[in-house]
Amino acid sequence: MTVVDNAVYVDGRRAREPESLDQTIETLRQCDEQPDSFCWIGMLRPTESDIAEVEKEFGLHELAVEDTLHGHQRPKLERYGDTDFVVLRPARYLDDKEEVELGEIHLFLGPSFVVTVRHAAEPDLSAVRQRLEGDPELLSHGPFAVFYGVLDKIVDDYGPVLDGLQDDVDQIESQVWGGDPAVSQRIYELSREVIEFQRAVEPLAEVFEELRMRLSKKSDEPDLELHRLFRDVNDHATRVRERTQGLRDLLANILTVNSTLVGQRQNEEMTRLTEAGFDQNEQMKKVSSWAAILFTPTLVAGIYGMNFDHMPELHWAWGYPFAVGLMFVLGGGLYLIFKRRGWL
Repeated sequence: MTVVDNAVYVDGRRAREPESLDQTIETLRQCDEQPDSFCWIGMLRPTESDIAEVEKEFGLHELAVEDTLHGHQRPKLERYGDTDFVVLRPARYLDDKEEVELGEIHLFLGPSFVVTVRHAAEPDLSAVRQRLEGDPELLSHGPFAVFYGVLDKIVDDYGPVLDGLQDDVDQIESQVWGGDPAVSQRIYELSREVIEFQRAVEPLAEVFEELRMRLSKKSDEPDLELHRLFRDVNDHATRVRERTQGLRDLLANILTVNSTLVGQRQNEEMTRLTEAGFDQNEQMKKVSSWAAILFTPTLVAGIYGMNFDHMPELHWAWGYPFAVGLMFVLGGGLYLIFKRRGWL
């Protein structure tokens, strides 16, 4: 059996440490006359046979057991007979990868037992157990005191996750204003992380509402004290949900701003290319105009430079001045035409 810790508590103090599940059940039967006794079994990556043994000993509901085996559940609190089934989604921020890693913890809460099932090494609930064992008055509240300790630990761990995400958002803002072309992909990836994280924290509102209705029906002082503790955790969870929604809205705004800036840069580039094309066109007009003007005397000179015996004006006394004058007249005419059209 993949049991990492197994203990029986009496009046909030660790009384026995059974070596097997059978011994745990036997110890609980011996402590039946003590109403404040319960066992806490911590399991890590249990196999199907391990879960089946716990199901048999504590009479767990098959639907809850099926959810535990399959995993990938949203946070919830469900009641099956006299047993509560809880799903929580712990999270931690990985600095080296700049990613959020989500886990999953299942709790079975019965009148005299708590079974915590973890499918990953993190978070380590040994710190929660040590904290509760250091406060026997709190642990004497029974299985729901364990639920409070685990829930408080998970909600507190959300703080560093939000701080890490906030740092990522700040970096993205700098990249957006710096014109980094790869920032769009980073915005999309971070938005996905924030949405996944929001799916882990948003359903906690339903869990706390169910807890509020459950505990408000009890009027004895110990339950009222536990109610106050859960309410404090709920306040922290509410701030987490608000910060998460704020990050999601901020990323949406950043994506909009980035799209606007990309559009502006594209427009500026198109404007620059258009202006460059216009300048180039103007230069081509000038070059073409001067080429046409210079081509005219070349044409005339080429014609009159042909070595033919019979050519008009070949033996005319004014032939040379006429040819030169024709060159100037045609060149000047073309110059005036191009100048009037703005090509020169």
